[in-house]
Amino acid sequence: MAILGQIRSKPWLLMGVIALALLAFLVNPDSIDKVFGKNPDILGKVNGEKITREEFNDQLFVLQQQAEQQGGPKTGLEEQAWQLLVQSKLIKQQFEKLGFEMTDDYFWNQIQYDQMFAQNKQFFDEKGNFKTQELKKEIETLQSANPQGYAQWLKTKKTIEYRLMARQVFSNISAGITTGKKEAEELMKQRDQLADIDFVKVDYAAYLQKTKINVTTEDLANYIKQHPVMFKAEPSRNIGIVYFPSKPSAADDAAALKEITKLYSAGSDASGGTENFQNTKNDSMFVMANSDMPFNPQYMKPAQLPATIQSQIATAAIGQTFGPYKEQDFYVVSKLVGKKTSDSTLSRHILIAFKGSPAGEGVTRSKEQAKKLADSIGAIVKATPAKFTEFLKLSNDPNSAAQGGSLGWTTPETPFVPEFLTYLANNPKGATGVVETQFGYHIINIEDKKSGSMGYQVANLVKAIKASDTTEAETDKKSRKFIQQIQGKSFNDFVNIAKKDNYQFSNPKAAKRFEGQLQGLGTDKDAEILTWAFDKKRTKGDTELFTVEGTGDKIVVYLNGKQEAGLADPESVRDQIEVIVKNKLAAKQISDKIAGAKASNLDQIATLFASSKQSAQVNLLNPSVAGAMEPKVAGAAFGVKKGQLSKPVEGGTGVYVLIKKSETINKQPGDLKQFTESITQRNAGMFGQAWLKSLQDNSEIEDYRIEIWNKVGNQQQ
Repeated sequence: MAILGQIRSKPWLLMGVIALALLAFLVNPDSIDKVFGKNPDILGKVNGEKITREEFNDQLFVLQQQAEQQGGPKTGLEEQAWQLLVQSKLIKQQFEKLGFEMTDDYFWNQIQYDQMFAQNKQFFDEKGNFKTQELKKEIETLQSANPQGYAQWLKTKKTIEYRLMARQVFSNISAGITTGKKEAEELMKQRDQLADIDFVKVDYAAYLQKTKINVTTEDLANYIKQHPVMFKAEPSRNIGIVYFPSKPSAADDAAALKEITKLYSAGSDASGGTENFQNTKNDSMFVMANSDMPFNPQYMKPAQLPATIQSQIATAAIGQTFGPYKEQDFYVVSKLVGKKTSDSTLSRHILIAFKGSPAGEGVTRSKEQAKKLADSIGAIVKATPAKFTEFLKLSNDPNSAAQGGSLGWTTPETPFVPEFLTYLANNPKGATGVVETQFGYHIINIEDKKSGSMGYQVANLVKAIKASDTTEAETDKKSRKFIQQIQGKSFNDFVNIAKKDNYQFSNPKAAKRFEGQLQGLGTDKDAEILTWAFDKKRTKGDTELFTVEGTGDKIVVYLNGKQEAGLADPESVRDQIEVIVKNKLAAKQISDKIAGAKASNLDQIATLFASSKQSAQVNLLNPSVAGAMEPKVAGAAFGVKKGQLSKPVEGGTGVYVLIKKSETINKQPGDLKQFTESITQRNAGMFGQAWLKSLQDNSEIEDYRIEIWNKVGNQQQ
C-alpha cells in the first residue's frame, strides 16, 4: 500500500516505471524478465531459442493421447514432454545448420518415411506409391468439418516434423562416419596381437572383507569433481517419506461381512427388511442401490469372473448365488442372471458430438441439433447403406473416420461405453441405428457378426472392507505422534524412529519437480509433495503431513536435501558410486602396500596378500583377463617389457601386477575391407544416441519451469 500511495501522490514514479520497462524492451526484450520476473509463457530456452508454454502443452497433449491409446496413465508425463521438446529444438537447430528448411513441400515429400505412416499399408496404393493427395484431401475435409480434429492434427504434425528433421540429420551425419585405413589396420593389429602373462590379482571384494574402508561425503565429492560430465545434475530433492496406510481392522472386516450378509439373506433397510439379494425381482436395481460397485450388464467369459466362482459358473443355474466370499479388500455375493454366446461384431460409426460433450471441443451445435442431424443421417444410411461414407467428413471421431468409420472386430469385453455394446449385442448383421452416449450420437452400422464362446452375466453385490472412522482416527493419531517425534531432529533420527516402529519408509534421493510420481510411494499426493519440496521457502529439515484423499492414509515427509542445477550432491548419488569410490580407496591402499614391501617378484606379492599367481592370454581389442574385462591390464601387458614386473594396475575388479612372458600374432580370417566395413557399421549404429547426448550436454539449456510454477501455481494450461 505504501508503494501504491507513492504512485498516487507522485504520478511521475509510475511514468518512470513504464519508461524503464519500455527501455529494457527496446534494448533487449529478454531483459524485461529481469525487471518484472520470468515471462510465464516462456518455460525455458535451448541455445537461446524459446520453449513456449503452448509448445509444452502441445507436446504434453500428444503424449497423453498416445498414453490413452495404449491404455497407460495420462499423468506424470510432464518431464518426458520437456525432454522431448529440448531434444526436438536441438535437432531443429542442427537441421537448419545443415542448410535444410522444413517447407510444406519438404514435409509432404518426406512424410511417407515417418513411423506413423511407413508401416501402414492403407496409405499406399497397390503399386507401393504413397497416397499424398488423398491424405491432403482428408486433412482439408477435417479442417472444415471437424475443427477439433484438425487442431489435434496440427499438434501431431509438429511432432512429425521433428521426427523428419531427426531422420534427415542422423542420415547426413552418420553418412560421414567412416573408418580410415590406418585406423582399421591398427584395430586389426590389436585384434590379432596376443600377450601371454603371469599375474597376481588382489581382488577388491576379498580385500574389503578383511579391511574396513569408510567412504566419506568428501570422498564422494572428490570423485564427482573428477568426473563432472557424468554428474551434471538437474534440480532435485532428497525426500524422506513415511507412509501410514489406514488399513481396516479386524472389527472393520467383521462389520463389512455383517452388512453384506444382511443384504444377502435378511433384507435391505430401504425395503423394511423384506427384499434381499436372494429374493429380489430386479437384480441390477438392487445392486445399484446397495453395492459398492455398479452393476455390469456385460457378458463375461469365466476367466474374467472372480476367481472364487470361475470353476462353478458353467454348471450353475440362472438365479444361483455364490457367497459371501472375500476378494482382496471386498466381500462379494455373486448371482448368475444370464448366459449366452458372445458374438464378435464388425462395426463402423459416425459420431455427431455436441457442445460440452467429451468429443465436442470446437463444436458449436447444441445437443438437440446433434440429435436432429444424427437422426437425419441415420435414416439416409439405413435406407441406403452405400451412402455411409458420404457422411464420414461430419464425424467427430477423426481416428475412425480415417479408417472409413471402422471400429474393427469387437466383443462384449471390448472397453466401449455400455450403450454402444448393448446396441451391438442386440442387433443383427446389416442393422443401422442411432445411439446416444456421453460422447454424442453415434450412427452405427453392423457390417458382420461371428458366434463366440459362452458368456455369463453375473450380478455382484459388493461391500468394501473400509477403514472405519475409529481406524482412520488411530492412523491420524499415529502419524501426528511421529511428526512430533521428529520435529527438529536429524534425518538419521527420522529414519531410525520410522524403522524402529516398523513404519513404511522410502527415500527418493533425487526426485525431480515434474516427474509426477515419487519412487516408493505412488499416491494422488505425489505431485503435491513435489510442489511442497520445491517451494523456494523450503529448507533442509522441514517436515509436513499429507492426507491421501478418500482413504484416510497419512504421509509424513522430511526434506533431507536440495540439489540445485550443477554437480550432483554427493549423498544423493552414494548408492550409485560408493562401491566404485571404495574400490579406488582400496586400490590406493593395496598399491601403497606393494610399494612399501618393495616386492621384486609375483610370488612375494601373492604371499603379501594371501593370493595366488595366475596365467592368462590377453589382447587389446577384447581385454578379458580371467573372466573380467580389464582394458588397463591389457594395456599394461603390451606396455611393459618382456620379463619385467609391472607397476600395480588399478583394474575394475582388483589391483593387478603382471609379467609379460611373450607376444604372438594370431591372424584371424577376413580381409581389411570387410573388417573396415564392420567397424564402420558398428560405429554408425552406436552414434545416434551418443551424439544426441553429447549435443545436449554441451548446449545451453535454461529451464524456468520451477521458478514460474512457484509464482503462478501448478497450473500448466
